[in-house]
Amino acid sequence: MEIKKVTILGANGTMGSNVAGIFASFGNAHVYMVSRTKEKSEEAIEKAVKSVRADAIRAKLEAKDYSELEECIREADLVFESVAEDRKIKEQFLSQIAAYASKNLIICSGTSGLSIDDMVKVLPDELKRNYLGMHFFNPPYNLTLCELIPSEYTEQSLVKKIKEYATEKLFRTVVVSKDKPAFIGNRIGFQFINLALKYAEKYQHEGGIDYIDAIMGPFTGRNMAPIRTADFVGLDIHKAIVDNVYQNTNDYAKEHFVLPGYVEKLIKEGKIGKKAGEGLYKTAIEDEGKKSFYVYDIETGKYRKTKNYKFEFINKMVAHEKEGRYKEALELLLTSSEQSAEICRTLLAEYIMYSLYVNKEVGYTIHDADDAMATGFSWIPPLALVESFDDKEAVADMIKETLPKKEWKECGMDELFKSVEKSQYNYKKFLKAKY
Repeated sequence: MEIKKVTILGANGTMGSNVAGIFASFGNAHVYMVSRTKEKSEEAIEKAVKSVRADAIRAKLEAKDYSELEECIREADLVFESVAEDRKIKEQFLSQIAAYASKNLIICSGTSGLSIDDMVKVLPDELKRNYLGMHFFNPPYNLTLCELIPSEYTEQSLVKKIKEYATEKLFRTVVVSKDKPAFIGNRIGFQFINLALKYAEKYQHEGGIDYIDAIMGPFTGRNMAPIRTADFVGLDIHKAIVDNVYQNTNDYAKEHFVLPGYVEKLIKEGKIGKKAGEGLYKTAIEDEGKKSFYVYDIETGKYRKTKNYKFEFINKMVAHEKEGRYKEALELLLTSSEQSAEICRTLLAEYIMYSLYVNKEVGYTIHDADDAMATGFSWIPPLALVESFDDKEAVADMIKETLPKKEWKECGMDELFKSVEKSQYNYKKFLKAKY
């Protein structure tokens, strides 16, 4: 498939500008950057250039506004809408695209979880076959995951061609997902993040937010700890994703997606994370330009300096991991009676079980969740995590001992564990020997 010209609607947004950089740099496409004003689109061009660290793509990026929409759509091989994550707004733009689209135009929605089957309904019949979701992860230059979400009308030949294009030209790791709330990556990732936020509330007297992040640090296979990830993504986006899953699913994990009250409070106060300067964490410049790091204390409702937690089981695990003795490190995790180790076991058990469950419900191959978590979150993939224990039955026992047996049965875990295969990812790459 050859895509020479791409039109991006909502180009001035973070994802719109970043995706423009991917199409222009890796795809070598001419990209029309469409925003409400040309000034906004010109700013978006600078963001796109910066995002892929390639000034050479500037000549391929053209600033446009919505008064030029017809020309941009008629000229394009592919239109990527990256407007606000709101179904009604997206549907309005899809209707506008349809007014100018040729019958061969490929139309993609960039969404982190809205239903493609719902949104396709606004398109005329002759365009429905050309429409699908295309979910990049932020920042796409670093995170290569791209989820493709066909609607019930999407031509399978188009899915195949777009998958090949995204893989071979855009250098994406492509996962095809069924049209279920939050798809694969965010469904698994934000369940885990929201559970961590809930555990922070449960253990607020122990320290709360940074206490849980210390327990689920790099030694467990996460490039960024779960609660810090929510702060990086933005609490407003986190809320939109978990609310969507809560409202549109009814499985055993539904209650895991209820947003804790303290997070709602921070959002109402505009403290939505790194992009706002403060959220669950914040950084302050003290005297003489020295940086100090603060965390929101759930118990007091105020910020305090982050703590340097030390846990005996983690110290021992890290020491083993430094020597490449992963089996011994994980045996320590399984046998430690420390409260922090129990929390770690429980959250890892949740991650493995929900990943396997979602993969069965939303994915197409046993490796889809692995691809999603490795390349969309830089977290240890679930199959690789199971493999790291060197004993599949020990992992099954850990889950049965820490989580309700009713959940194990409801998820059909006996059968799922039989289907577990060797991961395509090396777990050693993810298990970092540090807090």
